[in-house]
Amino acid sequence: MPSPRSSPSRRAASVPSPSRRAAPVPSPSCAAVALRSLLAADLRFSRQLGVCAGERSAWGSARPLLRLLEVSGHGVPWLAGTLYGLGRSESPAGREVLLNLLFALVLDLVLVAVVKGLVRRRRPTHNKMDMFVTISVDKYSFPSGHATRAAMVCRFVLHHLVLAIPLRVLVVLWAIIVGISRVMLGRHNVTDVAFGFIMGYMQYNVVKYFWLSPLSAPALFAVWNQ
Repeated sequence: MPSPRSSPSRRAASVPSPSRRAAPVPSPSCAAVALRSLLAADLRFSRQLGVCAGERSAWGSARPLLRLLEVSGHGVPWLAGTLYGLGRSESPAGREVLLNLLFALVLDLVLVAVVKGLVRRRRPTHNKMDMFVTISVDKYSFPSGHATRAAMVCRFVLHHLVLAIPLRVLVVLWAIIVGISRVMLGRHNVTDVAFGFIMGYMQYNVVKYFWLSPLSAPALFAVWNQ
């Protein structure tokens, strides 16, 4: 006996409508794949370098020394020292340099806070939150504020202070070691510090372009000259 032919309505019901078909999943672009691979390598490499992240880490005994370096690159000592120097300086040229250093430090704090607030990259999971004087945006990792400050201060000092060659070398080494210590302490990933160095280097160009002088900011200098 021949099988009954299915009705047109049944045949239509058996065919999925275009609206019910699953949308094709777009394949990730080469740039997206490369970025994910880079971030994964960054996290893995940074964790391997975090040898002072805790007292029980591979180099945990060196952690107190690296925390001293952390304080040396922090914004609070630099701001306090610059303000103290401005109050004690009796040289117009010295006050000009210190006032622009203060401008550079404040600019650094603002720019780093803005970028951290926009990117919102969390700190490494192996970081121990015992940092020196933190604020709300310091829970974010990108970029490293210590790295930006170290690079900017290094360029500033080398351009505006007359130092012997050994001291100039020490300034450069200090900036580099401060950045490396951020990864060793587990505070930052490698890319946080690398971008921080680049950002700090460029920040000095902004300070140089908007250099404050008695001619460009007479009212500001009048306050400090009183």
